[in-house]
Amino acid sequence: MTDLPLSDQDLVQIQAHGLTLDQVREQLRLFARPPRFLPLARPATVDDGIIRISPAAADACLARHAEAARQGRYQKFVPASGVATRMFEILCHYFYHVRDLKAVVQAELEQDVPRARTFQVFFDRVSRFAFFPDLRARLADRGHDLENLLAARNYLDILSCVLTETGLGYQDLPKALIKFHAYAPAGRTALEEHLVEAASYIRDRDGTCRLHFTILPRHRHAFQEILAQTQPALEELYGCRFRIDFSYQHSGTDTLAVDTGNRPFRDREGRLVFRPGGHGALLENLNELQGDLVYIKNIDNVVPDRLKEPTIRWKKILGGLLVTLQDQVHQHLRALEQNPGSGRALEDIVNFAQEQLGLSLPPRIFQWPQDLARDFLVRTLNRPLRVCGVVPNQGEPGGAPFWVQEPDGSQSLQIVEQAQVDLRDPEQQAVWDGATHFNPVDLVCALRDDQGVPFDLSEFVDHEAVFISKKSREGRELKALELPGLWNGAMARWLTVFVEVPIITFNPVKTVFDLLRPEHQPEENL
Repeated sequence: MTDLPLSDQDLVQIQAHGLTLDQVREQLRLFARPPRFLPLARPATVDDGIIRISPAAADACLARHAEAARQGRYQKFVPASGVATRMFEILCHYFYHVRDLKAVVQAELEQDVPRARTFQVFFDRVSRFAFFPDLRARLADRGHDLENLLAARNYLDILSCVLTETGLGYQDLPKALIKFHAYAPAGRTALEEHLVEAASYIRDRDGTCRLHFTILPRHRHAFQEILAQTQPALEELYGCRFRIDFSYQHSGTDTLAVDTGNRPFRDREGRLVFRPGGHGALLENLNELQGDLVYIKNIDNVVPDRLKEPTIRWKKILGGLLVTLQDQVHQHLRALEQNPGSGRALEDIVNFAQEQLGLSLPPRIFQWPQDLARDFLVRTLNRPLRVCGVVPNQGEPGGAPFWVQEPDGSQSLQIVEQAQVDLRDPEQQAVWDGATHFNPVDLVCALRDDQGVPFDLSEFVDHEAVFISKKSREGRELKALELPGLWNGAMARWLTVFVEVPIITFNPVKTVFDLLRPEHQPEENL
């Protein structure tokens, strides 16, 4: 990698991204080496890595949450920078790649092509989408009647209004600004639903709710415009004040794309191609937040008001459990720092670490010199802590909770993505298939040490836990490097506790058709 052929223009481009030549060389090294798989020991299951909260414990957690919320310790961190292109993928396919659209769709429907059937569902049930009134109004502004267009199967005019900037512009908007749910007199965007939800579990004694959204710079005006229109009414309705901050994914977390030979990929003008480093790049944003107790939740996992109660209840339970565990960790750390104590005190700390935090400690630790055992336990406990809600596995694609075999012989609790596992190994495939729970990205994190100082989260990353995916640009295949995922490799060295939460708390919207599911529909449509 030392003789990497780069021009002066390349060096200027690298510097403009906030990257160094050494960082680019390291990225190329990661492309060139074989993927590093995580060795799975076994799935995390209830009573073996996953906690099932009893009613009495839930009540105690709710009380602890209420106290911490009054003190203003919580805030909510929502990754919201992704555009909705994938959400409208099927619509974009027909709009941009099919010329005689009406004839092609009719022919594919007669041939029972699944994609065409799905495409037709959009038009058959378009009135059930929360953005239907906006679509009708925009078409009327163009001199079109939506019902007449539907009767004539005039797909093009309707799709143009849904997707392009001359209409709703949904293909280029972030998911946060798509209308998800219908209410009278107007629907709510995913952004608004996150505000409403947050009002119920992060409000402090003064009525302030603190939220942080990661967005793209080009979308900031659109976010501010929506908030200007909706935030005052929501604050009045819920008797609170929303303090909302934004940040951007730093260009310095972008990664160099390569061709199939692992050489730097260049566009038609000969310029290097950089790509966003995935959601793992947002660890820097989370780090800069300098937060205390922070909820993390995906932008698309929201429900209408009629279904919010279970989500809010379990958010409070998870937050209360986090405070309880953090207090215990801090008490043990202070005890270790002030006085290593007796052998019985050391035994209590070891039992807590193993039974409450799922830590795998050396079996001979009680035979170590006292100062060595103390220093080891301080290093082990003095880390960021996360409590992760996991739902029973119902076949959703994505990560799951596992016990992972570490190089030193210990085991750790991790959220693992399929791409991190060597599924060519039959034993690893069997362990993966044995997962009983799924990661819905339902986290609450404690980001400060026992002195109240924020951790430097970059110190707890597994930097080798990268993802390599195949993409295309200008008709050519390229390989893209994603940084360790925010809740995977980026948090690999955190203290981790898994809690079973009900499946009703997980209702993602990955495509526009998910908005037709009962969970996202008003009661009158059921």
